[in-house]
Amino acid sequence: MKRVPKTAALGLLLLCSVCWLSAQQDTSSQTAPDNTRINKRDRNQNEATADQQKENMSDRDLTRAIRRALEQDKSLSTKAHNLKVIAQNGAVTLKGPVASDQEKQAVESKAAQIAGSDKVSSEIQVAHNQ
Repeated sequence: MKRVPKTAALGLLLLCSVCWLSAQQDTSSQTAPDNTRINKRDRNQNEATADQQKENMSDRDLTRAIRRALEQDKSLSTKAHNLKVIAQNGAVTLKGPVASDQEKQAVESKAAQIAGSDKVSSEIQVAHNQ
């Protein structure tokens, strides 16, 4: 078995370190997402959150139907496909970011068609590109 000279091993280690530091600097310039305000809001006992989703069949079916409608609409962004849909006693709450005002209206319209316009509460925010 051939031994690698120490200088070659040190050079390889130095090259790896420089590449790693360069990668760290590239990602550190991006702004980290900050959901602090939203997380505080969701800690409020009066706020509908996904863990409060009712386990009765009608609420689960309602949530499933709305989620399916959102997922099948390929014109919607990934953000819209990942919205929180929370059904409680036939009332639906929509939460999360979408890409545009038009997308917000499209999501709200789909939910209203399924649940009824008087049964949908929208807490959707338009997330502007940063």
